[in-house]
Amino acid sequence: METAVRLRDLGLTLVSSAGPVEILKGISLEVKRQETVSIVGPSGSGKSSLIMVIAGLERASAGRVAVFDSDLSALDEDALARFRRDHLGIVFQDFHLMPAMTALENVAIPLELAGRRDAFAAARDALGAVGLAARLHHYPGQLSGGEQQRTALARAFVIGPKLLLADEPTGNLDGETGQQVVDLLFALRAEHGTTLMLITHDPVLAARCQRQIVIGDGRIKSDRTTS
Repeated sequence: METAVRLRDLGLTLVSSAGPVEILKGISLEVKRQETVSIVGPSGSGKSSLIMVIAGLERASAGRVAVFDSDLSALDEDALARFRRDHLGIVFQDFHLMPAMTALENVAIPLELAGRRDAFAAARDALGAVGLAARLHHYPGQLSGGEQQRTALARAFVIGPKLLLADEPTGNLDGETGQQVVDLLFALRAEHGTTLMLITHDPVLAARCQRQIVIGDGRIKSDRTTS
């Protein structure tokens, strides 16, 4: 099966007021296409930094990062932006919606950037698929937390991403709403055949993935199949 993500001796060092801080330390792993992987570990262990490097939002300090055989270190910022636009969906804990744009406009953004003439029609369909057909013209401030995260999911999946990266997608939601969002996330992933890597502190959510990677102190502590 095709490899979606390949990391070799990945290192990340960031500069702080106290000097250099080694965040990631020699991480090597492979994720196969359409695999679902949870990333767990204590706060400050490097989980979010790992996702940021895989997304090309943070440059690795050492090692190699390849996503669908594209060496991210060989891409400049414009090429990285195009790569994310065409291949990646990203979902954050705090939604990252544009407050001055409606739900429809938020979901249409990646399609407009790609030059799609059907951006708004496709965005409308994507919002309908997450149960928000009646909320197209509402602004984020007029939506509940669950509706905002469903809008974020619609935006992430509207391009048909090959890889979805999710950082605590239910972290700001109550239990019932979070469960609804998780069910929707996995349904959309299956429908699109998307590779999924998600960070979570929720052991039940982590167990829904085929594989669980535990990160501690910037290193992989364990990597096991869960299903």
